[in-house]
Amino acid sequence: MTAFRRDPFLRSYNDDELRTAAEFLSDWLPFLSRNLCDCCTQNLADRIQSLDAGSIEKRSDYDDSTVVHECEIRNDEVEAFTSSTPLATPEVKMSWADMALDDDTVEEQDMGSSNCKGTSRGTDGIKIKPKTALSWDQRESIRFNRVTRKRDFIALERVNGKLVNILDGLELHRGIFSSAEQTRIVNFVEKLQEMGKKQQMRERTFSAPRKWMKGKGRVTLQFGCCYNYAVDKNGNPPGILKDEIVDPLPHLCKFMIRRLIRWHVLPPSCVPDSCIVNIYEEGDCIPPHIDNHDFVRPFCTVSFLSDCNILFGTNLKILAPGEFSGTFAIPLPVGSVLVLQGNGADVARHCVPAVPSKRISITFRRMDESKRPHGYVEETDLQGLEPLKQEASGSMAGSFSR
Repeated sequence: MTAFRRDPFLRSYNDDELRTAAEFLSDWLPFLSRNLCDCCTQNLADRIQSLDAGSIEKRSDYDDSTVVHECEIRNDEVEAFTSSTPLATPEVKMSWADMALDDDTVEEQDMGSSNCKGTSRGTDGIKIKPKTALSWDQRESIRFNRVTRKRDFIALERVNGKLVNILDGLELHRGIFSSAEQTRIVNFVEKLQEMGKKQQMRERTFSAPRKWMKGKGRVTLQFGCCYNYAVDKNGNPPGILKDEIVDPLPHLCKFMIRRLIRWHVLPPSCVPDSCIVNIYEEGDCIPPHIDNHDFVRPFCTVSFLSDCNILFGTNLKILAPGEFSGTFAIPLPVGSVLVLQGNGADVARHCVPAVPSKRISITFRRMDESKRPHGYVEETDLQGLEPLKQEASGSMAGSFSR
């Protein structure tokens, strides 16, 4: 056990807090270590990394030989980049941990040298060779290559007399947003909710219906367009209301959209221009439905705070308030992104049964251009988005079990 892990200060924080701190400080290491010598930079990096290790050390069954830390960059991955790509410090970089800082670019200055002549040594006294610094592009590529993607969902149902895979087209992506990023997104959503309660948004942006029965209290925030869930008092059918104006996409949502395009979750031909934020309390649900075709395919939903299941089937049944039966249930882990297209979006209906604890989801969709609200203006900073080039980022064929 290192001295860092024994530090009583660390034991006042839980595992998630330590892991978030490690991710955040790792992303800021180039700034924090600027003008430090190699050995001081290494000591600082070791201390930051020990935060994540420390959260695991607090458990009695911790085994240092078997743990792979989420934010750790392995030596073989570093060598793969350093052997094929020259290590040039970029002039601009993107902060992955602090997504709320307006997506600013900051200039990376050359690291200077100090008068420190110390030598960094491990706990066994062996001299530690300073780690090679990675550019931001290289670090992004490493994170991108760790994303896992599942595309082989199968559930056969008879449709019009033929057996059909009703889940064809569904994809589940994990690792798109780090723990630190998820924390900032959730905090931002909670601020938006408070603004809605204080009527600091356009009227139809925020909706908090009275919880008159189980499953009916879900809070929603709509950005980009106002979607009418059912025939309203004015006789408007379900769909996008062309004469209603809601708040535009918040900056943080646009940051998420850029990540979804850049990391091959959604195609650049279908950049979202609207989103719906759903805030569930315990017992809230979404009844069976197929998303309206005022929105083109594919679209996706990102899950936060707690795991839940989403049910699919051509004949979903309502058993009781918040209780449904379906052909196939897909677990949605925290931080995962579910993409819907093909049969999974248009043949199968889907629903979310009553959630066991608070949950937030953000669904990103692109409007059919003919259905956009009157006076709609496209977001200029979402134009021309391109995905990472595969030849520069390696294979993206990750997979994981159901």
